[in-house]
Amino acid sequence: MGKLRHRWGSDCPRSSSRIAEFQDVLAEPKIVLQKLCELCFSGIPFDGGLRCLCWKILLNYLPVEKALWSTLLKKQRELYSQFLKEMIIQPGIAKANLGVSREDVTLEDHPLNPNPDSRWNTYFKDNEVLLQIDKDVRRLYPDMAFFQRPTDYPCLLILDPQNEFETLRKRVEQTTLKSQTVARNRSGVTNVSSPLKTSAPNSLSEYEVLPNGCEAHWEVVERILFIYAKLNPGIAYVQGMNEIVGPLYYTFATDPNSDWKEHAEADTFFCFTNLMAEIRDNFIKSLDDSQCGITYKMEKVYSTLKEKDVELYLKLQEQNIKPQFFAFRWLTLLLSQEFLLPDVIRIWDSLFADDNRFDFLLLVCCAMLILIRDQLLEGDFTLNMRLLQDYPISDVRLILKKAKELQDSK
Repeated sequence: MGKLRHRWGSDCPRSSSRIAEFQDVLAEPKIVLQKLCELCFSGIPFDGGLRCLCWKILLNYLPVEKALWSTLLKKQRELYSQFLKEMIIQPGIAKANLGVSREDVTLEDHPLNPNPDSRWNTYFKDNEVLLQIDKDVRRLYPDMAFFQRPTDYPCLLILDPQNEFETLRKRVEQTTLKSQTVARNRSGVTNVSSPLKTSAPNSLSEYEVLPNGCEAHWEVVERILFIYAKLNPGIAYVQGMNEIVGPLYYTFATDPNSDWKEHAEADTFFCFTNLMAEIRDNFIKSLDDSQCGITYKMEKVYSTLKEKDVELYLKLQEQNIKPQFFAFRWLTLLLSQEFLLPDVIRIWDSLFADDNRFDFLLLVCCAMLILIRDQLLEGDFTLNMRLLQDYPISDVRLILKKAKELQDSK
């Protein structure tokens, strides 16, 4: 992804007057959502934690009635703590206690119980999901140090030295060791890394081990995704969800307001859950060809392009460049893989603020095609595929401006 540029969208001015506009809207006892959306669409200043607060409202985590915030936040954060206890701590205690007292172990409690509904069968199935999550979160934005660094607010419930239980980290280490042994026995070669991102380290041992009492930001993201998978067994975890939760967590975990930053994990979980409620159909393969599925959305990009630039549309058709070759990733991951993280966050300001946020995403994708039309019209299949899979324009202001023009011309 190249080196991180430390800017938060040049069209997001830091002028005191613009910040004051946000503060005025957010100071109202009942926030006027339309006014807030209009402001956010043009980019949210990072100053004073404005983006973090606005995203929580735009993603329907915080209601517009500010008097309700305190009670709701307390309730939701307590609920998240309960999820941690039920889905990580209690199973971890049961696993840690296994073998301590063998005489009382019943068939139901035994790990070799063949019943598919037994808690141990569930535990081992969860480990399969956890291993995939672990591989993916460890390589989140590998060119950035942030996700490898320790969080200022490690989860005390998890790291409490009085609690002797198997943490997610231990579960991964033990499960990985077992799977590596199997792989070596069968082929003599063990590979637990993904071939997709070569800049990520190749094994667990290549990651810096943090001292006891510390946990890296990627471990927090891992926990969020694991809890989400447990609570949503119909979809569980699908590769790519890590790329959706990453920018959310990064934004909340860098909030300059420590009162909010301290609760970044729980707040990210609920905002991610709300966002996934809107885009989860993109991750469900059986819905691909339905009207709510990803295939329909990819075809909508091309039908919009045909309407806006028929010459470019016919060129891509002539070269048999299907939207599946590039738009699948653009749409499913909300463009999080196409741009640097600050630019992704700037795009998301506009996406979250638009009434028809995912219709606007289709227009952004269409704008991206039109802005490189000259290169696409001149290029052959190979060159054009390279352009679309490694998009050449980094100025997201230009892309969003073009998308807005397309929206206004409807």
